[in-house]
Amino acid sequence: MTALPEEFKPEDGVQPVDQAGLLLAAVNLTVVAACVYLITRAIFVAQNLNDAFSLVMALALLAGEAFVMFHSVAYCVDFVYACNKKPLPVVEIRDWEMAPGVAILMPARHEPYQVLEQTLFCLRNIDYPNKTIYFLDDSSDEKYLREAEELALTYGAKIFRRAERHGAKAGIINDCLKTLTDDYVVIFDADQNPARHFLKTLVPVIEANPKLAFVQTPQFYTNTDRSSVAFGANLQHCMFYEYICEGKSERGAMILCGTNAIIRRSALNDIGGLDETSITEDFSTSIDWHLRGWESRYYGHAFVFGEGPTTLMPYLKQQWRWARGNLGVLKKIARNFLTRPFSLTFSQWWEYFATGSYYLIGWAYFLLMLCPLTYIFLRTPSFFIKPEVYLLTFIPYFTLSFTIFFTSMRKRNYRADQLATGVLLSFISFPVYMKAAVVALLGLKSGFGITQKGERGTVVPYRELWPQILMWLVHFAALVWGANHFAYEGDASVLMSMFWVFYHFLLLSSVFYFRYAGVGDVITGEAA
Repeated sequence: MTALPEEFKPEDGVQPVDQAGLLLAAVNLTVVAACVYLITRAIFVAQNLNDAFSLVMALALLAGEAFVMFHSVAYCVDFVYACNKKPLPVVEIRDWEMAPGVAILMPARHEPYQVLEQTLFCLRNIDYPNKTIYFLDDSSDEKYLREAEELALTYGAKIFRRAERHGAKAGIINDCLKTLTDDYVVIFDADQNPARHFLKTLVPVIEANPKLAFVQTPQFYTNTDRSSVAFGANLQHCMFYEYICEGKSERGAMILCGTNAIIRRSALNDIGGLDETSITEDFSTSIDWHLRGWESRYYGHAFVFGEGPTTLMPYLKQQWRWARGNLGVLKKIARNFLTRPFSLTFSQWWEYFATGSYYLIGWAYFLLMLCPLTYIFLRTPSFFIKPEVYLLTFIPYFTLSFTIFFTSMRKRNYRADQLATGVLLSFISFPVYMKAAVVALLGLKSGFGITQKGERGTVVPYRELWPQILMWLVHFAALVWGANHFAYEGDASVLMSMFWVFYHFLLLSSVFYFRYAGVGDVITGEAA
């Protein structure tokens, strides 16, 4: 799935100079267009300051636009590096009976029997002679304890339990790590099903470079035909695991994703194990490795498949955990950058800030929605730019960035309508991202729920979606108010704001569609 597109592959020894040059030119033009637009907007704002509130709204809009453009440019950069990726070196292992030992760890707590059985079946069938399967059972209920022992006996796994719980998933992995002597460790979540050749493919890769701390592989959902939520969540995985991860790998900044990775045990010991202070221990631990001089790589072939959340509530809980964890790590990134700026390369810092800051997108979405609303209702300007200048500076960036994104994904056989599902699902999650940002950046304590696999999906109550529905109603009222204002007063300046209000209104309307998606299905995706 992630092979280099045909038009970027050399044929008959001829390098695709024209295609690569055209690609690089398009990306450079996107960067230039984004800079031109932001500088132009900043100049117009500086020249049209009427009052404090107008200045605040203008700067808020500019900040939201700059954030979106930064991540758009970051994607374009990763795309370029991904299209020029180099093959990973491998070593030949002639006698697999003498291959390095691998400990396969499956941490689980109160998981449904059938989910665990399917995963253990796949782990047992991995074609690798020198492997040991460890069932890291963190359950406290007697029913799950008995089931774990039965499954371990059936599928040849060793049960590992601990006397005192700490650090959640990272904690039990670290505790188990102290008992291991294998060269490598592989972590699989309880619902991830690997292919038979997983280890025989990845062990030669990590063996080829003693500086590699880990090699990460992608994960994709198999239940995408059951609901639009699972389909959209999988498309978001595709956007991340395709060009973004490939670009990060080429720039020396691939991060651990918590599952489906092979890890050098000595690298884990070198940093004292996984970071137990973060709920996204994988991302946080990646920084520790890179700061210590370890390397990481991404192997972009799908060897592992799982199941995603089929209804909206477990999806939002999943996003809440990821957003809170990533934004918490953002503080760690900033702290290390300020105190040790030369400990990583510019490319690595760029990638870490791009990843760590991504979930601030909720606030960016909110600001982009809020500013046109304030103009329609309060006549508070925020654009401060003539319509013709706006079109001349914004349209080139918009056209180039969207063309690169959709064209790049089309090369991997994803259609625009499919990608739109993932984009819509992310957009309606903005209240979750906003709350996660406040909690994480201010260091507030807040629990998070875990939707157990095997639950029956139900319709999300409207009260749980009140921020999205409230914004939808406000946008509808703004459309009516703006239309009347234009009709009776003929003020054409309101049209630009009305365009964006209508655009956001359409995006927000998708919450009613996703609310019913997957209802009645069994939720088997991890939402922790």
